[in-house]
Amino acid sequence: MLADVKKEALLSLKTAKGQIEGIVRMIEDDRYCVDVSKQILSAQSLLRKANLEILRGHIKTCVTDAVRAGRGDEKIEEIFDIIQRYAAPGR
Repeated sequence: MLADVKKEALLSLKTAKGQIEGIVRMIEDDRYCVDVSKQILSAQSLLRKANLEILRGHIKTCVTDAVRAGRGDEKIEEIFDIIQRYAAPGR
């Protein structure tokens, strides 16, 4: 994994982890539902950001190497499967 991708992904994931721990405490403390919801949305955003960084690194390394080796189609389809599965409406 590329060092810059790893750094960015880990930063987002560690921040999300802290937010999720905070969300659990908020729920245990019976905090206002809308405040809890906002924090959940914020954590989801960080997870999406980390995922995009991981995919960016994958494209720059694994997909690029596969294209050079003549196996690019399978790696490109793999990316499209992820996009279709997680970016589809209603998900």
